[in-house]
Amino acid sequence: MLLAIDAGNTNVVFALVDPSDRANGIKARWRIATDPRRTADEYAVWLSQLLSLEGYDRSQVTGVIIATVVPRALHNLQTLARKYFGGEPLIAGQAPVEWGIQLDVDEPSQVGADRAVNVIAAHALHPGDLIVIDFGTATTFDVVDYSGAYKGGIIAPGINLSLDALVTAAAKLPRIAIEAPVSTSVIGRDTVSQMHIGIYWGYVAMIEGLVGRMKAEVGRPVKVIATGGLATLFEKQTDVFDVIEGDLTIQGLAMMWDRAHI
Repeated sequence: MLLAIDAGNTNVVFALVDPSDRANGIKARWRIATDPRRTADEYAVWLSQLLSLEGYDRSQVTGVIIATVVPRALHNLQTLARKYFGGEPLIAGQAPVEWGIQLDVDEPSQVGADRAVNVIAAHALHPGDLIVIDFGTATTFDVVDYSGAYKGGIIAPGINLSLDALVTAAAKLPRIAIEAPVSTSVIGRDTVSQMHIGIYWGYVAMIEGLVGRMKAEVGRPVKVIATGGLATLFEKQTDVFDVIEGDLTIQGLAMMWDRAHI
């Protein structure tokens, strides 16, 4: 079994993957809040209990691959792999698992590991030109051409960040849950409904507007792939997504692992 680790700014996702099972390779997944101070021992205690609850054991993990956008978290995750899973982990983007795709941007070294991994998986799963939208701490829009090259994209504040900024800066506004408004009306009758409309429908309008502009700039038919924990929040309220791939980053890590072991 492969342990794939995606360390983001908000959460670290651990997934147990069976590389031999192409149809349903992801057997379990867990997430924990990102904290660069969390030690390998703390990770091990938490993860061992969760593996046991799912009917697995640490001894079944024969490899570890890590992608991270939080450099300070990497050392403890590497130590986890070495100390508790008995081997040197692979780090996405570093030998022997370099990206293997063209990063056709001005500063390739600054492309986030999660975005590069998403591009790899999206191109492998879907032919043609693509826009990959990842709903995380930030919402990222990535353009992938038909050859699999990463052509650039957009970084926008995530919807949670947008709400946090609004509530923090406006003393009288309450904290609300992020959810689709009950009504499709965009004229709110009270403070809370107006906030829901502004956050939710404002975000939908941003997604649709940016995707429309990106498609016009690409100038060819484009498929839109959505991923990230909040992608399903918008699924029923817009037709901008062609496909939702909830585990795109984990799938990409598994593909990179396979490529390194051919």
